[in-house]
This record gives sequence, C-alpha cells and structure tokens, in this order.
Amino acid sequence: MLARLAPAIFVLLWSTGWVVAKYAAFFADPLTFLALRYSFAILLFIGFCAATGARWPRSLTVVGHAVVSGIFLHGLYLGAVWWAIGEGVPAAISGIIAGLQPLMTAAVAPFLIGENLSGRQKLGLVLGFLGITLAVLPKMLAIDAAATPIHLLPVAINVLGMAAVTYGTLYQKRHLQNGDIRAIATLQYVGALIVTIPLALILEDLRVTWNLQLVAALAWSVLGLSMGAIALLLYLIRRGQVSRAASLIYLVPPLAAVQAALFFGEALTLPMIVGTIIAVLGVYLTNRKADNPSPTGDRAAKATVA
Repeated sequence: MLARLAPAIFVLLWSTGWVVAKYAAFFADPLTFLALRYSFAILLFIGFCAATGARWPRSLTVVGHAVVSGIFLHGLYLGAVWWAIGEGVPAAISGIIAGLQPLMTAAVAPFLIGENLSGRQKLGLVLGFLGITLAVLPKMLAIDAAATPIHLLPVAINVLGMAAVTYGTLYQKRHLQNGDIRAIATLQYVGALIVTIPLALILEDLRVTWNLQLVAALAWSVLGLSMGAIALLLYLIRRGQVSRAASLIYLVPPLAAVQAALFFGEALTLPMIVGTIIAVLGVYLTNRKADNPSPTGDRAAKATVA
C-alpha cells in the first residue's frame, strides 16, 4: 500500500514547501530559518529513532556517506534555492530551474550508477519539462524586468542548487542502499546543518521574529517536509530508479500553483492547467513499468534496484 501511495503523498507534502517559504520569509532570513528547521529535525529524529529502535550505522564510512549526502540533498540544495529566491529570483523562473533536476539526473545516472532509461522514460522526462515550462512561462514573461531585476548570480546559485540535489540523489542511491532509513535521515540533517550554519553566519543577519506564524511554518517544515516528505523520498530512491523518483519533482510547481490559488488567490491560467496535464503524462511515462520486460532487461532492472 505504501509503495502505491508514497509518490502522491511525497508530491503533496513537498509542494507545500513553496507556501511555507512564502510565509517564513516575512519572519526570518532563509538560511537562518533552514538552520532552525534542520536543528529541530535532528532532535525529533533522534527521539523518533530512540522510540522506534532504529539501528545506527556501525561503520564510520556509512556515517560519512550519510553526512555527505545530506550536505548535497538538503544543505546545498535548499540553501541555494531559498537564498536565490530571497535575492529576487522569481518563483516562476525557479520553477523552470527545478524542472532541470530530472533531466540532469537522467543524463548523469548512466555514468555514475549505471542506470539507463528506456526511450519511453526519456520521452516522459522531456514531456515533463515541457509541461512545467508551459505552466510557468506566462508568469515568467509577465515579470516586469525593471521592477524585478534578475541578477545572474542568484540564478546561477539556483542552478547549482539543482545540480547539488541531483548529485545528492545519485550519491544516496550509490552509497546508501542499505541501513536504517531513520538513522540515515538523521545523519543527513547533521550534514545539512554543517554547511547551513556557516553560510547563514556569513550571508545573513540571523533575523528571526518569533510569533505564531513562524512557529507554525517551522513546525510544518520540520514535521511535514523534513521528516515526512524526505523519508518518503529516501524510500522511493531506495525502491527504484532515481530518475523515476526525480521525475516526481515535475508535479511540485503546478501543485504549488494550485495551492497558491487556494491560499493566496492567485489565478490559475489555461497554460498552467494544460502544462500540468502534460507534466502528469510525462511523470506517468517515466514511472510506468514495462509491459513485457525481457529476462535480460528484468535482471538489469533488479540489479539497478538492488
């Protein structure tokens, strides 16, 4: 049952991050907020691991792999994206950049972990990117360049964030196929905190305005995103191809747009609706199992997942 529901639950949870980011920016600097988020996530995960009897890695090598993967999956990825948006990169452009991740993953997976995609899966990835581009392009074209200047550095940092999560996903698949996911997730947030705190100290004033809104945003970020969504993502990566798991990212910006329409009254345009349908089709093609896999292909698929 979890295998069937996990993709949909992950997309729903992860898409709320856009709403949380919009709220949190009023009350805290982005990297400072992320440092708080990671700190509380570590504490809660440690308690959760103790209560549920999680097995901690006995090998320092495995601990190191978990910390390094967390540096890329959380620290550099979210840090880059949140900082770039805070520096003026519009959400529409950030959404298109986010659509690069599944394509990056599919492009480098054959070289780093020996994972190859079928023609149908490649078509699905391309359709997903075209769909997300169509969904957000009208908003991007409507941006007033004079009122909202887009500087090259924040955009480049945003792209580096996508590269970081791509590498982190592949690193996770290659080095952390075994071990208790609860313990691995905890160590990953230690890695995220290692890079986020110095960056916050260097780049920000550590602004935090404590109020009910900030506490609510922080609570959801920790429980819904850092614990719920990430645990599901690690589960999906471990179960199957990383390119399939990455393709789910295509559904996040359109779903976030729907949430923005519900919570902030932002209009849902026809291109957004059509683009979302195309993105859903692309994700379906990427994740659809082969009808009649050959024995050789089946063995290769099992080798990839193992």
